[in-house]
Amino acid sequence: METAVLPAFEETVTRNGLTLSPIGIETLQVNVTRLCNQACHHCHVDASPKRTEQMDRATVDRCLEILARHPTIAKLDLTGGAPELNPHFDHFVVEARRLGKHVMVRHNLTVTIDGHPQTGESKRHLPEFFARHQVEVISSLPYYQQFFTDKQRGNGVFAKSIEAMKMLNAVGYGQPENGLELNLVYNPVGAFLPAAQKSLEEQYKRELANRFGVTFNRLFTITNMPINRFRKDLIRLERYDDYLTRLINSFNPAAAEGVMCRSLISVGYDGRLFDCDFNQMLDLSLPPESGATIFDFDLEKLTRRQIIFDQHCYGCTAGTGSSCGGETAV
Repeated sequence: METAVLPAFEETVTRNGLTLSPIGIETLQVNVTRLCNQACHHCHVDASPKRTEQMDRATVDRCLEILARHPTIAKLDLTGGAPELNPHFDHFVVEARRLGKHVMVRHNLTVTIDGHPQTGESKRHLPEFFARHQVEVISSLPYYQQFFTDKQRGNGVFAKSIEAMKMLNAVGYGQPENGLELNLVYNPVGAFLPAAQKSLEEQYKRELANRFGVTFNRLFTITNMPINRFRKDLIRLERYDDYLTRLINSFNPAAAEGVMCRSLISVGYDGRLFDCDFNQMLDLSLPPESGATIFDFDLEKLTRRQIIFDQHCYGCTAGTGSSCGGETAV
């Protein structure tokens, strides 16, 4: 059973003398689909091969209009589901790069091997496509050993991930200073905080190189958010309160100041705007006065908005912090 005695996130922020207001919009993070070739236990999107939600071409083109209009929004962060399964994905990438934007793709690696789960369309062109357009590839790999990765993401996922990494390495990814970045994401397997990012990155690089001959650039550690599929598992195991208490007790003011919602806007597949991808999955959309959708996007209003916080925000502020780019404090 959940209790109601745990302190609200905003109370903790105020008690620590912080004011977490927006500092600008550097990144437009766009969730283009809930469809995925996997159904991972920790997935905060509840993505799976059965989902049908897709961003349409008109909404994609509106996002591109916003990027063209605002030079200060320098980054496009494409996510899903498996974003490559959206039929307008290639168009989105090509046009954003034509605008000079830095494009990041949250790539699960295995979609290259599995292809489209509903149509069977091959996705083996992705490594060459990413390289041609100098896309930063950010890929989840829960651990450098098969057992823990497959436990979290499904049988056979680890082997497919290594195969896809080798394909990315073959076109130049994961090599130092060549402009083709392959960055990995670590999520703990279970209700734990991630280990220190730097030391874990060293382990990953050593083990993956020695065992499989694959290389990558950086490792991002991300805390599992107590929402959706992961939250249901915690409640089923009667560990939700324990996990949230652990996050609360690990609150770090320095990490809180670096939370991604201060410099990012999240766009849903239907064009609605959110403070972050986690708020999007909880349907905590922005109010009309801030500009509720990409079609009434107003940069000035968005930089004056009040960010919507809730208990899951403790996940981003625990320990050294957690964001889409890994640690937020050292």
